[in-house]
Amino acid sequence: MDRKMANRKLIRLSQLKNKLATENLEEIDWVTFGVIVRKVTPQSANNGRTFSIWRLNDLRDLSECVSLFLFGEVHKEHWKTDQGTV
Repeated sequence: MDRKMANRKLIRLSQLKNKLATENLEEIDWVTFGVIVRKVTPQSANNGRTFSIWRLNDLRDLSECVSLFLFGEVHKEHWKTDQGTV
């Protein structure tokens, strides 16, 4: 993990909203980690394609979640991922 994180900045999910408002994250090599705390049953978009919505949290502040929308190949590959997965 140390090798993978070398020269990268860890931003906790609970800090993400604040960091997006105060820093230009496009210029930083950053990573975040999250736990799937809730999954919504796959939905159909207006174009008929199916997508998933995951609620992610860093387990530091349970009131701060990030919604992640999975479309296309990402949805097809990961929609069965279990709640509680990191």
